[in-house]
Amino acid sequence: MVPRAVLPGSFYKITRRCTQRQFLLRPDAATNNAFLYCLGEAAHRYAIEVILPSVMSNHHHTVVFDRHGNINEFVEHLHKMFAKCQNALRGRWENLWATEPICKLRLVEPRDVLAKIVYAATNPVKDFLVDTVAHWPGVNGLHALLGDRPMHADRPAHFFRDHGVMPARITLHLVIPPELGDPDDIRRALRERVEKIENHFKALRARTGRRILGRQRVLRQSWRDSPTTAEPRRNLRPRVAAKNTWARIEALQRDHEFVSAYRTARVDWLAGRAAVFPPGTYWLRRFANVTVAPLLA
Repeated sequence: MVPRAVLPGSFYKITRRCTQRQFLLRPDAATNNAFLYCLGEAAHRYAIEVILPSVMSNHHHTVVFDRHGNINEFVEHLHKMFAKCQNALRGRWENLWATEPICKLRLVEPRDVLAKIVYAATNPVKDFLVDTVAHWPGVNGLHALLGDRPMHADRPAHFFRDHGVMPARITLHLVIPPELGDPDDIRRALRERVEKIENHFKALRARTGRRILGRQRVLRQSWRDSPTTAEPRRNLRPRVAAKNTWARIEALQRDHEFVSAYRTARVDWLAGRAAVFPPGTYWLRRFANVTVAPLLA
């Protein structure tokens, strides 16, 4: 597997789907609460700034800002704790998540972050499940983000001990990091883009006669079911997202330089020679205590 640099100050869109595309995240009160709880606890634990979560019935998209380079620990902890918690709720033992690699898409520029926030938030509308984002019965942080309101979750009693070390209640503040720009401008742009997409799909349904599934039918779906549509396979799995061509080329070039420097250092390290790994080296720094060059400002 090609190594990936883990650098502080990076934006990501995290995506992970359920095994066999099952509706294991079908929105209900217990599932919504459990996901928010595990997300908030993991974010507090690893100082991750959550911008927007969007949880569909069989996958989630979560846009975050990793100020300190803790994205891998955060993702590992979130998915591990929620999988255990959700399996306890569903009375199952097998893997909750699909075995394919987690998608951690690094977002290069503020415009790319904004685009992925809109993409994640409007997923239920574009999938013809509900007519507006507000009608989705699952976790969707759009209106909390726009209204600058915290999201709350209680410790799931079906899994965590009443007097254990996990907090009894989690408060998750969705944030717009200053690196994105003025928060008011960002919120205004989000409202406009989301409304445009909602209006587009409303007009599309009126033109084609296609109907939405609706909240009640979503909630009545069995969590054992899965979509009847064919699953796309063997698609490209991009590591970075950048609408600007030159920004994307530059980001890919930096990744290429990191991989080249990493492989050179690894050859020296395995041969017993002095080796300094490039900034962003994660696994060998954490588990093998190799020397890593400082990140230049």
